[in-house]
Amino acid sequence: MTEWVADIRVHLKPSVNDPQGLSIRNALRTLGFDGVEDVRAGKLIELRVSAPSRESAQEAVDAMCAQLLANPVIETYAFTLDEAPAPVL
Repeated sequence: MTEWVADIRVHLKPSVNDPQGLSIRNALRTLGFDGVEDVRAGKLIELRVSAPSRESAQEAVDAMCAQLLANPVIETYAFTLDEAPAPVL
């Protein structure tokens, strides 16, 4: 089995209101960053998974996202998958 590292990014769909993003945008403007036009907040999830191949790891991560890590009604997700580095001893 090979260990894989998945970086998963979950964001609200563009049609969904993002109150956290609005709060961040307003706070940045208050701090003098007037050029900030829009902010969308999301989640970054990093996980390690053991799988015999890249394809099976991708299938597993995709299933995890669809079933638990993202709400498909209001969120989208994307992920990258890389072989985990060997542990440093």
